[in-house]
Amino acid sequence: MPLPTMPPPKPAIFLDRDGTINADTGYTYRKGDLMLIDGVAAGIAEARRAGIPVFIVTNQGGIALGLYSEAAMHAFNRHLLARLIATDADAVITDIAFCPHHPEADDPSRRQCDCRKPQPGMLRALAAKHGLDLAKSMMIGDRDTDVAAAEAAGCKGVLYIGDGASGDVGEGVGENNSGEDMLALLRDAIAWGKG
Repeated sequence: MPLPTMPPPKPAIFLDRDGTINADTGYTYRKGDLMLIDGVAAGIAEARRAGIPVFIVTNQGGIALGLYSEAAMHAFNRHLLARLIATDADAVITDIAFCPHHPEADDPSRRQCDCRKPQPGMLRALAAKHGLDLAKSMMIGDRDTDVAAAEAAGCKGVLYIGDGASGDVGEGVGENNSGEDMLALLRDAIAWGKG
């Protein structure tokens, strides 16, 4: 009897949340603060129609700092997912990975981890869970830590600077796409995964 075969790993698109999918208002967790980046829902929908899953990979250090609860973050994420689908029915996020740690947390157990970007832990965990080919995947984010996490995981990392982007971006890190819209970047990610 032949052994069952595993499906081949598939490419994926990883997106940072604040400053990449939605405007970064500084520790964004209130539903009323949700403002989608132009083109993001259409790009996510195009990826889904192309058969490439899209994931959110987000540092949520405000949890460790006591600024909001994990439940508040999950409520915001549910609101975000609903808004994406309301904008385009195919703008479906496959899964969300988040890091609740922060190096300045009062609780020492909330300081160190292997998931907070620039560490690659969240990307590797999603790849293992969903059978992803990291070498054919792309991470788009608005900070140099997003690009560094991608590179550490073996993905292509792209630095997005656009509407709602916050500071702390490094020069010469990854590709700098200042001025390009998110839809164009997501189309590039689809082409990268298909190539």
